[in-house]
Amino acid sequence: MNSGNAVIIAATLLGLSILGGSYLVVGSLDRASVEIAALGSALAKGQAAPQAAAAPAPPPRRGPDPAKAYTVNTQGSPAKGGPPDAAVTLVEFSDFQCPFCSRVTGTLDQIEKSYGEQVRIVFTHLPLRMHTRAPLAHAAAEAANRQGKFWEMHDRIFANQRDLTEARYLEYAQEMGLDMDRFKKDLASASVKAKVDADAAEAARLGVTGTPGFFVNGYFLSGAKPFSEFKRVIDAQLAKS
Repeated sequence: MNSGNAVIIAATLLGLSILGGSYLVVGSLDRASVEIAALGSALAKGQAAPQAAAAPAPPPRRGPDPAKAYTVNTQGSPAKGGPPDAAVTLVEFSDFQCPFCSRVTGTLDQIEKSYGEQVRIVFTHLPLRMHTRAPLAHAAAEAANRQGKFWEMHDRIFANQRDLTEARYLEYAQEMGLDMDRFKKDLASASVKAKVDADAAEAARLGVTGTPGFFVNGYFLSGAKPFSEFKRVIDAQLAKS
């Protein structure tokens, strides 16, 4: 083979190599493009824009709805302030061993002084299970109520809340001039216990689980609120009357 032919053959082989390489490169690029497109499609399907998460459900309401007017059974319960047909009736569910109930007594006195006969204040019994000394205190107050001396016993018990003992209740009854034989009998009677239990059952029916709890013309107000909070609700009710 002469040198001329050798050059021609070499040039031909080089051209074929370049053409083949180009084909391989183009083919690889085409396959890569297809694979990338397929991968992008898969990612688009798997990573679609997430929908907005549903808002969490609100926690269940605890206690009565403050926007709703309830009918509260207060039959046989002691009351002070205004008459039975007063423009506003404020019902308190209270526990003699509860420190917050003791704290709010001053506020209730302020309400009585400020509104006079416009507001009737009614006491109902709600000794909480955690307060083991409360039931006897409520029995003492209810026994005094049978002789028309509820509020005097009420004030003495709250004024000496750290000494919730039968001996003290007997001492208070003596100081108040109660019939002691009757007081002792009532203190242990089933009828007194039934009244306390009936008030607690009424609280449960209304959904009241803590003390103090109030209903102002049926509208619920929870806790030992300051006078201004009671005033806001009471004034709104008076405006309706």
